[in-house]
Amino acid sequence: MSAETESAESRPVDTPQVVAAVDETDGQRRLVVADITTDEAWLSVPTNAAASLSEWR
Repeated sequence: MSAETESAESRPVDTPQVVAAVDETDGQRRLVVADITTDEAWLSVPTNAAASLSEWR
């Protein structure tokens, strides 16, 4: 993962911007991954079902 930053104004409008967060709904923690440049482009899974970073390596 890069620590570099980029101004939002310098990115083309059609460039996807994917973010992730952990949210809690009805007492269950969920990993949410979304492309914030597109409406309805997201997915959500319970955190206990999500792969850990070390499993991805």
